[in-house]
Amino acid sequence: MERSLSMELVRVTEAAALSSARWMGRGKKEEADDAATSAMRDVFDTIPMKGTVVIGEGEKDEAPMLYIGEKLGTGFGPRVDVAVDPVEGTDIVATGMENALTVIAVADQGCLLNAPDMYMEKIAVGAEAVGKIDIDAPVLDNLQAVAKAKGKDVEDVVVTMLNRERHASLVQEVRDAGARIKFIQAGDVAAAINTAFDETGIDILLGSGGAPEGVLSAVGLKCLGGEQQGKLLPKDEPERIRCEQMGIADVSRVLYMEDMVGGDDAIFAATGVTDGGLLQGVHYKGANATTQSLVMRAQSGTVRFVDGTHNVKKKPEFVIK
Repeated sequence: MERSLSMELVRVTEAAALSSARWMGRGKKEEADDAATSAMRDVFDTIPMKGTVVIGEGEKDEAPMLYIGEKLGTGFGPRVDVAVDPVEGTDIVATGMENALTVIAVADQGCLLNAPDMYMEKIAVGAEAVGKIDIDAPVLDNLQAVAKAKGKDVEDVVVTMLNRERHASLVQEVRDAGARIKFIQAGDVAAAINTAFDETGIDILLGSGGAPEGVLSAVGLKCLGGEQQGKLLPKDEPERIRCEQMGIADVSRVLYMEDMVGGDDAIFAATGVTDGGLLQGVHYKGANATTQSLVMRAQSGTVRFVDGTHNVKKKPEFVIK
């Protein structure tokens, strides 16, 4: 892939963030998502690539834009798989809470898992604990392994997970082990990425969340030298059949990094919509709006934080009529 593609993708996530942030706290998550999706689609038309959506807003008959199989880009440039989440955390935006992001991941054609829209059990860590975790191992074993890898006691380990009733037994296991928990209401892509940055205070992600989001976070962690493992959790026979149709014959098998994002190169880009532990959200002041983005490339290991200032008067598409 071309190096310049990284910064081109930031333009896409910035546009989506600027559009969706206008809906922050207004209680209208569909409007926030629609605004981000439309902005993403418009900017994608200017990107020099031959992209195909493998993770998007749904099937063609379910989503008018960024549907699975849709072609993106100018038609010139590298052939890539594209995974998008126009707003990771639409409820977060609607309620004005923390850690909403606009997210894109790309990899060479055929390298991203075409993950079905269902739950995935996940475990994720940053670079220090790579090779030390096992999704099939007891929680205590994983917490002890992460603690040892990071030179701390289990009591100092911070686990992040979605605050859901389905995690009740997992919560008890973590507490019995003596570790601490930072719950999130939504946004487990951000949470998984946070395990790779010491300043977030997060050591490990546990629990189940969306499978498509699992692929996005796997790309981010690949760029950061981290690790994620996952197992699909189809809730019924139709979901199991869906897995088979998408090329996953054994739904019980562990999905490792190479299963979710193959090849030796990938790019991850995200822009904050609301403030979070890693990225600031969109802030407005007069004619200007500021954004903060994260863009990373696996092949080079480069991690960039990009601060942007945008004159919204010159970008009327980011103003709610």
